[in-house]
Amino acid sequence: MNMLQKSEKQTLLLLALLCGLSLFVFLGDTLFNTRGEPREAIVAYSMLEHGNWVLPVNNGDEIAFKPPLLHWCVAAISSLVGGVSEYTSRLPSALAVWVMILGGFVFYARRRNVEVALLMGLLTLTCFEVHRAAYACRVDMLLSALVVLALYALYRWTERGLKGIPWLAWALMAGAALTKGPVGVILPCGVAGVYLLLRGYNFFFLLWRFALLAVAALLPLFAWYYAAYLEPHGGERFLQLIYEENVLRFTGDMSYASHINPWYYNVVTIVAGFAPYTLLVLLALPFCAGALKRLFRWPSLRRAFQLRTYREMDDVRLYSLLSFLVIFVFYCIPASKRSVYLLPVYPFLAMFLAEFLLWLRSRHAVVLRVFSHIMAGAAVLLFAVFLAVRLGWVSEDIFSGKHAAENAAFLHALHTAPLGLLQWVAILLPVAVALFHWARPSWPLSVPAGRQLPYRGVAIVFAVFLALDGFYQPCVLNTKSDKALAEQIEALVPEGTLYSYRSEYVEANRMHPFTINFYLDDRVIPIDKAPVLPESGYLIVSGKSIETFVEEYPQLATELIFQSERRSCDDRKPVSFYRFSRMP
Repeated sequence: MNMLQKSEKQTLLLLALLCGLSLFVFLGDTLFNTRGEPREAIVAYSMLEHGNWVLPVNNGDEIAFKPPLLHWCVAAISSLVGGVSEYTSRLPSALAVWVMILGGFVFYARRRNVEVALLMGLLTLTCFEVHRAAYACRVDMLLSALVVLALYALYRWTERGLKGIPWLAWALMAGAALTKGPVGVILPCGVAGVYLLLRGYNFFFLLWRFALLAVAALLPLFAWYYAAYLEPHGGERFLQLIYEENVLRFTGDMSYASHINPWYYNVVTIVAGFAPYTLLVLLALPFCAGALKRLFRWPSLRRAFQLRTYREMDDVRLYSLLSFLVIFVFYCIPASKRSVYLLPVYPFLAMFLAEFLLWLRSRHAVVLRVFSHIMAGAAVLLFAVFLAVRLGWVSEDIFSGKHAAENAAFLHALHTAPLGLLQWVAILLPVAVALFHWARPSWPLSVPAGRQLPYRGVAIVFAVFLALDGFYQPCVLNTKSDKALAEQIEALVPEGTLYSYRSEYVEANRMHPFTINFYLDDRVIPIDKAPVLPESGYLIVSGKSIETFVEEYPQLATELIFQSERRSCDDRKPVSFYRFSRMP
């Protein structure tokens, strides 16, 4: 029986299995290859190692920039399996996406229909930005999932006329605040408040209700603030950090530059983040020319700025639209902008895109056919390129310029990487789905080919993501990781404290060898943070900082042990490893 004819419960189970296959099978295959992931993972390691679950110290003298919910989750999961790893540190993000998608399915299945809800879930899972964040040990995906789920829970509260206490919304917002601060409460309350104002509720009635709810949701965060302030490494330093992260980041007055971008950056990041479905929308534009012309005529533009237009929308569409607009506008205000800040808007955009795909199926099915063919062609082309590299038909000498060595390493990894059964399945699956798409216009035969169109393109994209997660991404990105460098250091110095030095740093956002430190079990500290200047030891130096080190510490003699042949994944500079000792 076709999945579109199954009950809501059966379709939910199917979606859960697809999400699980996409999110959990290859989650730990890619090593840490940017500074962000080990920076978060090492906090959980410190919690388990030292037993401080409030404000642990890592990297010698660093305290976490964000509240601890993600780190608590990573530490709790890791304690069950014997330690923090790439898999356990990313699992909270993957679980967050899984629950967010299933929660969205239930929300829209009961208020729109099962088909829209299923497509919404699949589109959310297979758009670039969400899928990338699901595979990252960062706070952004957990925050976004909690915000989105809180929005669903608040909508249920509005359906009850704000009667009773929205316990689920409170718990979700409290969790969001404990993940990244007050923004986890501001966004859901802001969206729900604007929605209810448009539905005719009294402003002051809403103000006191949502103020009480917001304060209650912030209480766990404030309790952690107080406990962290009392910690030995807390105090004024901690308060300044919290002020900088939650206030100065918003006003653009931070002590260091942090992702400063113009407002239109958010437009660009949404367009890029929804790839490859942005291509589908572009393909559909010629078929929507008439509607677009009507949209940009003055009467239509005038209606777009009239409150009556939004008040006449049905409740679910209006709430979904506001969930996008309010969050989008909110993140256009601060100078600090990143693509991951907008993660909460993707499920709501996916709902509208799902309805658009179903409209195309009934009016302009050719768009869906072309998109499916392009995705199938891309899947086959990906395999053809890999096959050419694997057979040695592409030489490493084709690369030149600044990044030639790095690109050659990528190519070499694709050429020589060992292939097991799972890797072959991941590599061949997109090709099989693409060929099946071309060979069987309708499958199963009981379902008209036209009704399958939205799912065929999504199925190919799903298979391509599995190939990327299961082989291509780990194979390429693992060459960037500093894990091998950490293992080289560990072979020379298997135990004891190691020291690091950088000639340039901002105290409020000090750079550390984050990846090396994680794989060395948090043994590295900045030499200037040592309780006393050591008589001898080993030093990890970034770039050309050794020249400044010699000037700053003339009493220490240094001896080069080795220098890395490639740049570190943390700061894109070569790493040098020295032995030092105090001069007589």
